Amino acid sequence: MPTDRKQFLQTVRAQYLGSRMRQLREERGLTLKYIAAYLGVEFSTLARYERAEWPFRRDHVIALLDVYGVYDDATRTALVDMAHQAWRINQWVPAATQPDNARDAGGGGGGTVVDDWWVQQRAEELCIYANLTIPQVVQARDYATAIIAHTVPQQPLVDKLVRQLVERQQALEVDRKPETRLEILLEEPVLHRPVGGRLVLQAQLQHLARLLERPHINVRILPTRIGWHPGLHGAFTLCTMQRPYPPVALVHHLDGHLMIEADAAQRYKNAFDKLREVSLSPAESAALIATTAEET
Repeated sequence: MPTDRKQFLQTVRAQYLGSRMRQLREERGLTLKYIAAYLGVEFSTLARYERAEWPFRRDHVIALLDVYGVYDDATRTALVDMAHQAWRINQWVPAATQPDNARDAGGGGGGTVVDDWWVQQRAEELCIYANLTIPQVVQARDYATAIIAHTVPQQPLVDKLVRQLVERQQALEVDRKPETRLEILLEEPVLHRPVGGRLVLQAQLQHLARLLERPHINVRILPTRIGWHPGLHGAFTLCTMQRPYPPVALVHHLDGHLMIEADAAQRYKNAFDKLREVSLSPAESAALIATTAEET
């Protein structure tokens, strides 16, 4: 583990741990000043720990969990392990390890992985390139149900996951001020793929058209006539985080997703910028979406 704090990158793991420890402190009604004195550190040092400007020390996490009354073995192990691995960037998150609800720290994952929705909720802007389906953040309920039903066998679980998706959409939009900015680049064939059937697709396109009336949502269509472009490598979501946190790219696969951080995420920003250049304007895209909805 590096010892020079100046070399520390504000990783997603460190951000999650800092957020979780701050949440525990605030839930107990304890001040930064009180906890800093307990640990024997400066007030500003503890504040930097919680903001992930410096990595939480493992022994400090253990001590604070005692103060906060956290005695559940699984929770303690997860947070202590997170402190041990706070220096690590990038991670592969298997689908089996992703939480089925957002009960811990606003949707964080278990162990040393972090749920991608937790990252998206912290972002100032989401830049999404979608080449196969409408992105989750703007899916209508029936469209989302049709997709989830093909991957989850039990109807009660389908209903639960759809409710969770709607809640997470609201967390990005309604529950946060200002709303998370969304810029979405859609491949034109997505507008014609009848996920759930013709009527479900039509309702989805109408839903998307209504969302475009909101100032924080911007959608551009990449016309089919475009030849090779960087998006042919696959769909991705680029999370532009609040300063001073570095960007994060999310790349989903059949059995999980990659979380790519810092300099490596810059490649996805460059790809997104190039995709934007060859896409239709927002006005042209809105017109195409509306026309396709009428003709579906």
